[in-house]
Amino acid sequence: MSERVKLSRVESEFEKLDYPVTRDDAASEFIDVTVTFADGEANLGELVSEMGSDAFHGPDELYAELQNVLPVEAVGEPGQSDGDA
Repeated sequence: MSERVKLSRVESEFEKLDYPVTRDDAASEFIDVTVTFADGEANLGELVSEMGSDAFHGPDELYAELQNVLPVEAVGEPGQSDGDA
């Protein structure tokens, strides 16, 4: 059964893992989780699989790397201007 989690709650999901954890193991743990954000959604397992590190020693490391692979829709608010007016 798939689960939906808001981006603001992802870090608490990461806290449920036993550390250290490999990228592949973390990705498979979250393959049925959809993360929702301001203007879209993505599969959390797929996002984790795109991270650069091979292993993580805590939820903070995992969450920090998540920031590097989030799609552009996850940043900011819908319709927010970049200030190029």
